[in-house]
Amino acid sequence: MVRAFASDPIEPGVVDDLLERALRAPSAGNTQATELLVLDRHEETARYWQVTLAGGRRRKFRWQELLDAPVLVLVTTRPAAYAERYAETDKSPTGLGRGPDAWPVPYWWVDAGAVIQNLLLLAVDRGLGACLFGPFDHEPALKTELGVAADTRLVATVALGHPLPDEPGRSATRPRRPLAEVIHRLGAPPPAPPAVRPGDRS
Repeated sequence: MVRAFASDPIEPGVVDDLLERALRAPSAGNTQATELLVLDRHEETARYWQVTLAGGRRRKFRWQELLDAPVLVLVTTRPAAYAERYAETDKSPTGLGRGPDAWPVPYWWVDAGAVIQNLLLLAVDRGLGACLFGPFDHEPALKTELGVAADTRLVATVALGHPLPDEPGRSATRPRRPLAEVIHRLGAPPPAPPAVRPGDRS
């Protein structure tokens, strides 16, 4: 994740190409309910930060150069679209067309996450920087400010731009979990505990 950006713009054709490719992610029932709201003018990104970093919060914000990102992509989804799609004839036997509450796993989040991961990888492949963060409790105010429909959810924001050297986030120091802890196979014996060497016991 890049948290420091140059304010130089990204060529519009590059942004459009990234977004088109990102949206080719898998989608349950080919519902295609993930949509992208692109803020790529200074006055637009400024409106975003005015909502999310109002008052004195902006001065205290640790990542000041994140605010220089020339493009903010708001990833949105509409849960009701999945119920509508699964109420259609080819999907109605699933029972998932009854409404979003019928879904044991809310795939609108899964599908939006796939689009986000595509966008992050594509941006890096183009030599750009990207940072993913959530709107959290700012979602209602952002929807009002940016004219987002009431039945649409803001999943996340992805900042895009030309990266500058920056300080890693605090979470970057957390080590990756060993593969043996996170990859599982049915029937495989559990990993053996590490051998105790002489002198290791207290």
